[in-house]
Amino acid sequence: MRNTQTLNELKIRLERYCAYQERCHQEVQTKLRQLGAFRDDSDTVISHLIQNDYLNETRFTMLYVRSKFSNKKWGKKRIVNELKQRKITSYNIDKALAQISEENYRMTFETLAEKRWNQLKRNKEPLQQRKKKWISYLQYRGWENDLIFDALNKLT
Repeated sequence: MRNTQTLNELKIRLERYCAYQERCHQEVQTKLRQLGAFRDDSDTVISHLIQNDYLNETRFTMLYVRSKFSNKKWGKKRIVNELKQRKITSYNIDKALAQISEENYRMTFETLAEKRWNQLKRNKEPLQQRKKKWISYLQYRGWENDLIFDALNKLT
């Protein structure tokens, strides 16, 4: 059963959806499918959103990278993987990652790594188990292995 809505209703609904927070094309297409929009209507709505600057993938990517890096302390590997899942172009990904300075990237990593190491230290676990948990934690967050193992050598 299709939920039929007029083209104008779809445009208004998706304008509100995109105005609430930055969205990528894939999220908008998924929302249109959920609303039961036909393919032609979806294309029309998406081009309307782009023309009226509700939908801008470059802007989305820049904001996404900034927020995931500064708020969640994600490394570049995790950010890139998440953006690729959203079908963001390599050009936009590279452009957005360029806004993170190498110095800031290293400082954030070192702060996070040291904080996590100290948290695990309090648990009185054997050193080998603590190392394993620490490495897994940083890898899950998308930090590069060379950074992780350099820091591990410094901490132990």
